[in-house]
This record gives sequence, structure tokens and C-alpha cells, in this order.
Amino acid sequence: MMNLERIKASVGRKLHRQMGLVAFLLLAALGLGSQAPAPTKVRLALQWNHQSQFAGYYVALDKGYYSARGLDVTILEGGPDKDPMEELRSGAADVATQFLTGALTARDGGTPLVSLAQVVNRSNLAIVAWKDRRIRRVEDLQGRPMSLWAEQFSAPYLALFKARGIQPAIIPQYYSVELFLRRGVEACSAMQYNEVHRIFQAGVDADEVTVFSMHDLGFGFPEDGLYCLQSFVARSPEASRAFAEASMEGWKTAQKSPEEALAIVMKRARAVHLPANEAHMRWMLTSILKSIFPESAEAWKPGELSREDYGRTVSLLLERGLIKAAPSYEAFTGKELARVP
Repeated sequence: MMNLERIKASVGRKLHRQMGLVAFLLLAALGLGSQAPAPTKVRLALQWNHQSQFAGYYVALDKGYYSARGLDVTILEGGPDKDPMEELRSGAADVATQFLTGALTARDGGTPLVSLAQVVNRSNLAIVAWKDRRIRRVEDLQGRPMSLWAEQFSAPYLALFKARGIQPAIIPQYYSVELFLRRGVEACSAMQYNEVHRIFQAGVDADEVTVFSMHDLGFGFPEDGLYCLQSFVARSPEASRAFAEASMEGWKTAQKSPEEALAIVMKRARAVHLPANEAHMRWMLTSILKSIFPESAEAWKPGELSREDYGRTVSLLLERGLIKAAPSYEAFTGKELARVP
């Protein structure tokens, strides 16, 4: 009898162990046996208010490209009272958009930035001038009143004027082209995707003005890029790479489905009650996409800052005295990170 009881107990223990093993395997197969790692939080600070200039990031967020890569992304709206570089320095943001010239200026000032991706590779800077003031060539700006943005935005213009031996009468330009529209100046600085179209929307016909493209004049430089601090890359190298890849995927979707991207932009703008109109946002999106994706593969690689463009931009800022020194291309671009495809 005792042997029978021992046999029953032994069989029971074996069955219990086997059932426990089966349950463990089932839980593992269902993903319930272990807790999935929490997504990495990434806060993106924009340079300006919600608009098509940032369409790719909204698309990447709404279409789930960030979450698919294990990222929990929050997009922080910018504006005239916000500095994305300061948000990085204070810890309020993890990644920020910024012009290449602005990023190099911040780096020279002590902010240890790393470029994750160079999104806008073709310059959109322009000069708009009144034709009835007989401004048909850049040289016609000599001695004429012109409003101009300050700091890093002015560097390409000043380099152009120096190269052509031109000295316009420079007046500070802030956040609108109202002074130009009111004829307070005869020319102004502008972005092809923004102020140029705003001037047309204000009732100015295209044949009333001359629009000089800084790119066509040979003084265009890469603009919007994605930047983070070196500490963020060191702490989250995989998340840094994933964020850049997902962002570029968002831009590629915006290129393939611009009307869907436009709807996502307008939803963002309306949510914060911005006075944005769809016609202007469509113009902006169409224009900026051409600066992100080249017509020919030889022009540039989407998402990547070329060594040549980096060198040209550094040389310009050094020449203008806007920076005292610049890091190597490898240090600035964080070459330990895989480049965006």
C-alpha cells in the first residue's frame, strides 16, 4: 500500500511539473510571460508654430512610425517666444529642429549638439524686391533699403553682398513682411515656401516683384535638420537612430500622399487655433518637399548632410565671424550612428 501511495505522489509531482512547463510555454508564446520594455520617450521641439514645414513629423506620429520603433513621441510647438536650442539645454526637449547655421552657432556657443538627420538639403532662402523700383538684378540692391533677418539667417545674404560688392541699406526684419508690403523697404528676405507665398496672398501679383533664389545665386545652404545633445545619443543610441529613421519615413509618406499630409497639418494647426489657411499650407508642403527629396539621385541623399555642404557652411560662418570654430564632420554628424536610408 505504501509503495502505491509513493507511486501516486511521484506521478502527481511529474504531472504538476509538466503542466507548469506547458503553462509557461503558452504564456511565453502569447507574450504574457514577460513584460515588454516600455517605449522610449522622445520630445521633439519645433522651430515655429505648427505648419507644413514640419509635416513629416506629424505624419510619422499619426501613422504610428514612431511607436512601431518603440518610441513614445511628443511634438512641442515652437514660436517667436521659444528657442528649440534652449529647450534642449534645459532638458525640456530631447530632439529639436534647427537650421544648420543655427546648430553650428549653438555648438560654437557650447551646446554639444549632434546631427541626427539633415532633412532640408536645398536652401529656400530668397530675396523679394519691387520691380517698379527698378530692381531686376541683385546688383540693383546697392544703397536700397532692404529688411533682413538677423544672426544665422543673415549669413548667406551678407556673404552674397560681399561677393558681389553690394551694400544695401539694411533694416532689421522680424516675423512678417508687413514693412515690405507697406513699401517701407524696397526688398526683403524671405523663404520660398513661406513669405514669398504670403506676399502673393496679400494681393501682390508675381509680375510685380523680382524673386532672387539664394540657391540659384550660389549662396544656398542646408536648412532644417534634427539635432540632439551628445548625452541623449550616449544614453539612447538606438532610439536616436530610430527617431531619425521614423521621421524620414514620415516625410516619404508626405511625398507620396501630400493631401493626406496636408490634412494632418491642418488638424494640428486648427487644434491650437492658428490662423493657417489650406492654400498656404499646400504651397509650403509642395515647396519644402522639393528641398527634401531631390529630382536626381546625384543632388543629395535624403536625410544626410554631405561633407561638402558641411564644409561650405562652416567656411561661411567662420568668414562672417559668426562662429570661432567648428567640430569635425564626424563629430558633428555622430558617425557612430547609422545614416538614415
